[in-house]
Amino acid sequence: MTNNLSVVINADAPQVWTMLREPSKVAQWHGWQAEDLDAEIKEIYFSGDVEESPDHTSLTVHGGDTFELHPEPNGTRVSVTRGAIDHDSEWAAWDEDITQGWLTFLQQLRFALERHPHGKRHTLFLHLTEGQGSAIEKLGLADLPAPGESYQLALGTGEKISGKVWYRTSHQVGVTVHDYAEHGEGLLVVADHPAIKDVREEGEGSLVIASTYDLGAARLDAIRSSWDAWRAEHYPASEPVS
Repeated sequence: MTNNLSVVINADAPQVWTMLREPSKVAQWHGWQAEDLDAEIKEIYFSGDVEESPDHTSLTVHGGDTFELHPEPNGTRVSVTRGAIDHDSEWAAWDEDITQGWLTFLQQLRFALERHPHGKRHTLFLHLTEGQGSAIEKLGLADLPAPGESYQLALGTGEKISGKVWYRTSHQVGVTVHDYAEHGEGLLVVADHPAIKDVREEGEGSLVIASTYDLGAARLDAIRSSWDAWRAEHYPASEPVS
């Protein structure tokens, strides 16, 4: 079970709170672009059972998970505490996937606030559902330097990318990518699904989320094509890039 669900964001608490309480801002870091993203955001963050603290430092979302904001010298620590598990629920077996999702979204929140606080992202998303091994390894991202260090490599898709390592965990890696933004950098997150007892073995499936900013249509199409070609070679039964 993943326990370290927190990030320190170089922004003050009111700025973070705005990113949690305005739907258009939530859309810049929660998940990825999809037809049902607006509905998902409304259900999770703006349902009738959502609870805000009067001082805007705590937010319990639909489902019982709680965001907490704590000022620190370098900004604001944002933590997510998971709610109690209903072991009879159909979602119980997928609890670790939900935890892994929060870990990804916290890092995307940090990136959005620190690098593109007024930007609008365009995401490219892959859900690799086959048991074909680690996408992190296949992409050449397994031996990156420590978070904060610079990197340069030829991605498994054929793209030559560079930037800095944003974060690393036992199942995820995030890197900034110079070529994924017209100004500044974009963010590439690759997450291998953890094993789930009696449901899924280690290495059976991965997620890829590329957050891009202000790229032209031709550049986006080129990135999409390189990812789709890689998917077709390594995960042919998975859905194309969305």
